[in-house]
Amino acid sequence: MSEEQTVSLVDVLQEDEELEEEASAVLAGSDSDHCSYPRGYVKRQALYACNTCTPKGGQAAGVCLACSYKCHEGHHLFELYTKRNFRCDCGNGKFADAPCKLFHDKDDVNSLNKYGHNFFGEYCTCRRPYPDPEDQVEDEMIQCVLCEDWLHGRHLGCQVPDGAELQEMICESCMNANEFLWSYAARLAVPGHAVESETGREACADAVAADQVTSSLSRRPAPLKADEAAEPRCKRARPEAADEPACRLKELEAAGVERLRRGAVFWPSGWRSELCRCRGCQGRLAEAGLSFLPDESDTVLAYETKGKREEGGAPAHDPLMSALDSLNRVQQLEIIHGYNDMKSELKDFLQTFATEGKVVTSDDIRQFFERQQSRKRRQADGHFNCV
Repeated sequence: MSEEQTVSLVDVLQEDEELEEEASAVLAGSDSDHCSYPRGYVKRQALYACNTCTPKGGQAAGVCLACSYKCHEGHHLFELYTKRNFRCDCGNGKFADAPCKLFHDKDDVNSLNKYGHNFFGEYCTCRRPYPDPEDQVEDEMIQCVLCEDWLHGRHLGCQVPDGAELQEMICESCMNANEFLWSYAARLAVPGHAVESETGREACADAVAADQVTSSLSRRPAPLKADEAAEPRCKRARPEAADEPACRLKELEAAGVERLRRGAVFWPSGWRSELCRCRGCQGRLAEAGLSFLPDESDTVLAYETKGKREEGGAPAHDPLMSALDSLNRVQQLEIIHGYNDMKSELKDFLQTFATEGKVVTSDDIRQFFERQQSRKRRQADGHFNCV
């Protein structure tokens, strides 16, 4: 085995650690043992849709992490990642004769829940499944902040900027449904290019750069009049404390800076804190069902950070990597071969769950490794018998 292949094992281990960390970030914020229904409309949680109990053609429904384990084990599930302000539907009126095993006293319908085609295993504007066995194009999927649908990067109508995993995205459809966001986009959004989409729209020019408008959204105080300047500061008339602050959105609109209204829009970290919080804008957000938007703790990044913190974070010292460093070359190669064989078998094992849409439980993983250990013991016994 070449030195390059030996180094690639470290890369594989690091990639596995990253995947494990990502899974912990998503799931650690959700309770795997208790139904989330008693908590009401949870601010954000991991959700699943059961295609076995609520197939396409029926009513959309979502179940929490614990119910996906306890009430829908062996069912065909769609993983929805996380969604906001959702109350677990498991066992309610949408589930005929399948009561929730974890919490029985539920209303027939959760009227404030929002549903979309994701609940039937369809994603993006192309309404394709994920993973899509017929799609040969390697493409990442990105979730819209507002509608929470997942869209292919090539279907966003814009170039995906560098560092997109640290940014929030609002799809073109949601931007057009809430046109005031375009005014914010001219000032706050990541500059980017709109591109020609599959529907044949013409290519668009660069978005207006953020530095074309003032670096602060706050209005600077007007120059003092001559008679005001002559008076001591303490004698000048002061605005009442109850006066409504200037509307930041109106200031942006008055600046006359426009961004081409095409394609999805990416927003940098912290952009929500720049949104206007005047009474009129709060009413506008509430009317559009977007009251959550100025809340920085609503972001997926905030949820994942909280999950990692509750999980305890990754260990600072990796015993596996230290063990590899302490072995000689022959021992390292033996472990590498064994690891690669186990990784291949585990991948095939997990693929069966993905194909059937089943959730992998801790018991499934434990049984897999027990079978691995049993097989190795049988191989060792056969070796000694031959000797």
